[in-house]
Amino acid sequence: MPTLVYLHGFNSSPQSVKAQQMWEHLQQKRPDIHFICPQLCATPAKAWAQIQAICDELVTQNRPFGVAGSSLGGFLATRVAEQYGVRAVVINPAVNPHILLQDYLGEQLNPYTEQRYLLTEQHIQELVDLRVNQPSCMERIWLLQQQDDEVLDYREALDYYRFARVCIQKGGNHAFVRFDHYCAQIIRFLQL
Repeated sequence: MPTLVYLHGFNSSPQSVKAQQMWEHLQQKRPDIHFICPQLCATPAKAWAQIQAICDELVTQNRPFGVAGSSLGGFLATRVAEQYGVRAVVINPAVNPHILLQDYLGEQLNPYTEQRYLLTEQHIQELVDLRVNQPSCMERIWLLQQQDDEVLDYREALDYYRFARVCIQKGGNHAFVRFDHYCAQIIRFLQL
């Protein structure tokens, strides 16, 4: 059974709108695809360890898989594509989260899980260590980006993913307006 691994963003969860829309699409249209959307640990190195465990298990079982990720999940999905040689769809991805999250150092509250934790300089360094600085996987990545993202500068993503397949839309926001209209295309791109 093919598998779609969906990675949510910073201070988010599998209950996010996009994760739920993808799950509902698969339930209705593609029940043959297994959906994995883990509640990622709040800190980068621990989140990456979770993702690696999932991907390693899929590889061990010889199960085809693709990955989709939003915001910080897109950053992590890029690393999955690079390390595991799979296809990835990145939605309004964080390209430089080690810079962006400097403004969030200190106590955090995940509104979905109500988990409180401290975001520290060590976690910023973990993001630096996880970044794919010279990706070789761009032909396996599809960037879905909306220009009016209020959190991230869309031009960073356009520059970083310039050799990937790109869909740029005027308007929108960080949540990616009308994401549900892309679910079938995402599955086709991932070749699941």
